[in-house]
Amino acid sequence: MTVPQTTEQTPTSVVLTDQAAGKVKALLDQEGRDDLRLRIAVQPGGCSGLRYQLFFDERSLDGDTVTDFGGVEVVVDRMSVPYLAGASIDFVDTIEKQGFTIDNPNAGSSCACGDSFS
Repeated sequence: MTVPQTTEQTPTSVVLTDQAAGKVKALLDQEGRDDLRLRIAVQPGGCSGLRYQLFFDERSLDGDTVTDFGGVEVVVDRMSVPYLAGASIDFVDTIEKQGFTIDNPNAGSSCACGDSFS
């Protein structure tokens, strides 16, 4: 697993696995931009109450937590940090499923598709 280097100290933060960091890096290379970072956020919605959002973002917001995983910067906004503290982001590529997965110890329950939690 890639050892994170946090630019803003937090007690626990999101962890990006080596597989996920590699996929993010490949996607960023396809974009051809070096100003983008992976933003992970929690928004109201989904069948369980809260929904994960993963997207590339060039913005820096007040209170953002930025963690570097081998050249891949992961950004979490101030409001999402408590919901994502200790969460692990992975990338799976199997015959059954392809995509990013989130293992979140803060989720009391989640929907069957894994896109939302409470």
